[in-house]
Amino acid sequence: MGELLRQAAWSPVAAGIGIGILALLCFLLSDKPLACSTSFARTSGMIERLLRGDRVLRKDYYRKFPPVIDWQWMLVAGIFAGALLSSLLSGTFRLEWVPAAWAGRFGETVLTRQLAAFAGGVLLGLGARWANGCTSGHGMSGIMQNAVSSWLATLMFFAGGAAAAAILYGKAG
Repeated sequence: MGELLRQAAWSPVAAGIGIGILALLCFLLSDKPLACSTSFARTSGMIERLLRGDRVLRKDYYRKFPPVIDWQWMLVAGIFAGALLSSLLSGTFRLEWVPAAWAGRFGETVLTRQLAAFAGGVLLGLGARWANGCTSGHGMSGIMQNAVSSWLATLMFFAGGAAAAAILYGKAG
């Protein structure tokens, strides 16, 4: 097990099986789908609550999704912590403001990369809320339930990713 944790890359098949098992356990043990995007909405509500007080709790959206730390929020924190720990154990951790693939296509300007990453994050967040779920909510949990909306959403996630890769890097995949 120790050697596995020190590998620079894991088998995508093994990682996919692990995520599938996690999604199944999530349903079996908590009767909740494995999902992440609501956590970001909850976080924005927590930040707004710090800045503007409890009146944020009167908003319809935050009545439905209260700005609190819940199991999903902790899952996202665990994803971040696990990725950091994995990169440290494998010896691959490094700070990189502009990835090589981006620099080769768009140059090494840090501000341009940060603005593009921020804009992409905002668009992904809006899309996830619009679709009422993200790739984990629809792509794993929704498809496990054979929800037609999740099949359609996941198809669109993949099509959008391929289109973005083609636009940004001149090829899909």
